[in-house]
Amino acid sequence: MTELKTRRKFLKGSAVASVAAVGTLAAPHVRADGHGVTLKLQAAWGGGIFLENAKAYVDRVHAMAGKDLKIDLLAVNAVVKTSQMQDAVHRGVLDACHYVPAYWYSKSKSASLFGTGPCFGWSSQEVLGWCHYGGGMELFNELMGSLGLNVVSFFNSAMPAQPMGWFKEEIKDASQMSGLKYRTVGLAADVLMEMGMSVVQLPGGEIQPAMKSGLIDAAEFNNPTSDKDFGMQDVSKHYHLGSFHQSQEFFEVSFNKKKYESLPAELQAILKHASEAENSNFYWHNTKRYAEDLGKLKAMGVNVYRTPDSVMKEQLKAWDIVVERISAEDPFFAKVIESQKAYAKDVMNYLNLNQPDYKMAYNHHFG
Repeated sequence: MTELKTRRKFLKGSAVASVAAVGTLAAPHVRADGHGVTLKLQAAWGGGIFLENAKAYVDRVHAMAGKDLKIDLLAVNAVVKTSQMQDAVHRGVLDACHYVPAYWYSKSKSASLFGTGPCFGWSSQEVLGWCHYGGGMELFNELMGSLGLNVVSFFNSAMPAQPMGWFKEEIKDASQMSGLKYRTVGLAADVLMEMGMSVVQLPGGEIQPAMKSGLIDAAEFNNPTSDKDFGMQDVSKHYHLGSFHQSQEFFEVSFNKKKYESLPAELQAILKHASEAENSNFYWHNTKRYAEDLGKLKAMGVNVYRTPDSVMKEQLKAWDIVVERISAEDPFFAKVIESQKAYAKDVMNYLNLNQPDYKMAYNHHFG
């Protein structure tokens, strides 16, 4: 997105423009003998940095697979709505999709534990570590089986903690949040309702118009870059960074299981390992962009605050209540929580003892 692109064009035209742009980049690669494989992957993003991230994964696959495998990347709503993407992949209407687990947690609240669950002192990087080396993927595949989903998924792109977001005033105390109509998704909705908020779950492109019209009082999406592109600075001047409502999220890339397993082993490996490689690329690329765009938001007159510790402590208390309630109702949810706690207690004990205080060093040099 360029700075000259208007907000109206971003909100209304990004999906069309992105499909056209991606379609140009996604001209079919077919081997000379005509047996190259083409997969159709729909993303949950209509434009902006997350569609760039989806394209980065696709480009990585193309670089490794050559003409043997081609992914046609489609932007949001190109074939089905975001809420229907997983079912479309399951049925084979789509071969794949790029989204986050919180977008299908209506099937099972355990879905949110794979990306937007409670914080046990860990970041999204450590949650991905649990997925790959702490039994998380085995539990995820167990969940897929129990839901009868014909889906294979890979996780990537460990995200920084999501901001608490945009409000009509500076939030200094959790009591100010009670009764506010707030946009979020996944288990964060349960947590913030526990704190007295009224939660509205909306797609990213609908957040800014909803706040402008008064449908919601406050909102979060994910990061300064997306927030700036959505035009949140035009409806609020109070932006709060730091929050436990969604402090460790990452992308999910899902494939139709039957289609995936029909591919040669080397192509299956490329789809999997390209996802792993994209994890590093995302972090390097996105954190730089987020920092730059936070500076641009400040230059536009946005007041940027760090969410008070008192508010984040209330979030942790709310998480405790939500986790205890759902665990009592759902044994599988409880099993995932116990697995996560065991991994986080062990790994974070080491990291907390070993890592120096990076903020101390930052303040030493930059004040």
